[in-house]
Amino acid sequence: MKGIVGKKGFTTNKKEGDGKSPIGMYSFGTAFGSGAKPSGMKLTYKKTTKYDYWVDDVTSKDYNKWITYKGVPTKKWKSFERMNHSLYRYGVVINYNVNPIVKGKGSAIFLHIWRGENGVTAGCVATSEKNVLRLLNWLNPSKHPHIIMDTIETL
Repeated sequence: MKGIVGKKGFTTNKKEGDGKSPIGMYSFGTAFGSGAKPSGMKLTYKKTTKYDYWVDDVTSKDYNKWITYKGVPTKKWKSFERMNHSLYRYGVVINYNVNPIVKGKGSAIFLHIWRGENGVTAGCVATSEKNVLRLLNWLNPSKHPHIIMDTIETL
């Protein structure tokens, strides 16, 4: 299936806001979306709300974490992603920079819906909604699935 990555390609030295996708092999975290949990999906699924944010503020203790917060987000963080975004109608967390979390090394790396096959992301991996749903239904946590992110030439 076709997919897209960061607007500036891949990197082995990911930095917050660089527009690059991190090279490596990563496990998957929580699947999420504003839609209902897809029938037959085995992954843990979290339905997003207007109160769900992924924090990419490198000065925050919440850096690279999903936070549910009912206050004014711009008063709490300098930078964040709203998890109820249309491109996140369905997606899954790619476990990049999670254990341990290193501030500034990059955050909010997901597999999610694209704007189109000629588009780019800010560092995530994206494909059509149909393909995201196929992948979410295919991924089986008992088989310990991973995603390999790299260029064809390097692979």
